[in-house]
Amino acid sequence: MKALRVILCLSLFPGSVILSRAQLPGGDTDKLSAVATLLPQHHHADASGPAFTLDQIEEMALAANPEIRVAARKLAVVEAHVPSAGALDDASLMYRGWQVPLRQPWNYNGAQNMFMIGQTFPGRGKRGLRTSVAEGDVAEAKAALDATRLDIRIRVHKAFYELLRAEDGLRIHDEHVDIAQQAVAAAKIKYAVGKVPQQDVLKAQVSLTRLAEHLIHFDQDTDIARARLNTRLGRDPSAPIEVRGEHIISTQLPSIGTLEKMALQSRPDLVQMQAALDKSHKEEALAKKSYSPDFTVSAGYMLMPRGSEFRNNYMVEGTINLPWLNRRKHDAEIAESTAKVTEQDAELAAMRNTALGQIQEALVEARAAQKLAKVYQQSLRPQAEATLHSTVISYENNRTEFLDLLDSQMTVIDLDLAYLQAVADFEARLADLEFAVGVPIETLQKSASEVTQ
Repeated sequence: MKALRVILCLSLFPGSVILSRAQLPGGDTDKLSAVATLLPQHHHADASGPAFTLDQIEEMALAANPEIRVAARKLAVVEAHVPSAGALDDASLMYRGWQVPLRQPWNYNGAQNMFMIGQTFPGRGKRGLRTSVAEGDVAEAKAALDATRLDIRIRVHKAFYELLRAEDGLRIHDEHVDIAQQAVAAAKIKYAVGKVPQQDVLKAQVSLTRLAEHLIHFDQDTDIARARLNTRLGRDPSAPIEVRGEHIISTQLPSIGTLEKMALQSRPDLVQMQAALDKSHKEEALAKKSYSPDFTVSAGYMLMPRGSEFRNNYMVEGTINLPWLNRRKHDAEIAESTAKVTEQDAELAAMRNTALGQIQEALVEARAAQKLAKVYQQSLRPQAEATLHSTVISYENNRTEFLDLLDSQMTVIDLDLAYLQAVADFEARLADLEFAVGVPIETLQKSASEVTQ
């Protein structure tokens, strides 16, 4: 393609030399020159900032993204709660003064003074279940953290390829600007000497305006993609950053069965919902343990009034609650926990069904986008370049008009840009597929190759 553009430039170059010696009228040619000023050359070279690969960008995002940090702190909070969940309640210390004389309220030698320490022990199995419930919170928080990481990774992938597409679009624009300027020069010369009608000049003007339009869109897309990528990385949205990489459309997409199997095992939101369901089962078991009574054991020292035969004594006390007398409360707690289990079980089934539908849709869209990108890569772009090459030869031998040459060049530009858009769409659909499955496609490919071996 570069060699073809060189040939086209050379075919137009003699006209630009003659231009310096020709007397050009105002009017349309002045308008043409005004449009040409909208096309600064080598626009992308003005960009500054570090250039990163996709792997580097992903590593930076996982380390610095604010949303991931919030999820990680939430995980730390629930992990810190686990040791205390199954711990015993604080021991109690009690003093009791009996038979203190009203006429001598300060005379504790005439009273019974008791000092007791007590400890409550939950019914059998309650402490272990409370710890299990807290560990269920940890499992949920870990899955939520994985879900946040997956979401950020997918959004980083999309922002990366959006920025890469915009930068590649700017490069294509820069490659065609020189050719467009040569076309303007040729149109001016032929118009000045009266060899071409006014429509050639107007056609060249339209072509230049279209390039200017492309530049505006590329600038907008580049700035938006850069802001999104910086935001995902926890950086200032306006900070300079560039990306480097290649568009790959030869990725072998796994089968629907492989994708569904992996999603049911690894998709973070399904794992989180499964953890919530497991925790609800433990909460139900804990609610049923409410009929297991709690025990309080106390022991103490009692100092009897002066003159008693046994002044120094000890005492032991045991207390048990009676949950059977409060069946209405405990039965309601059990019913609530059972209803929660059935509700979450139905929600998990619904989420799995939705996930399978998302996988099917994402796979269909990814396959279609891949096919379209390959059509542009293998058919449309080569055909357009061949047409342009043939038109250049015909133009050099005066067998075709300038407008035909210009149309062929603009067709190549449009197809180059359409190819970039098709590739970007495929990469976005591939990211959606990875989000629906919950793991990178590369992981599925490695697993499939290991199974084959």
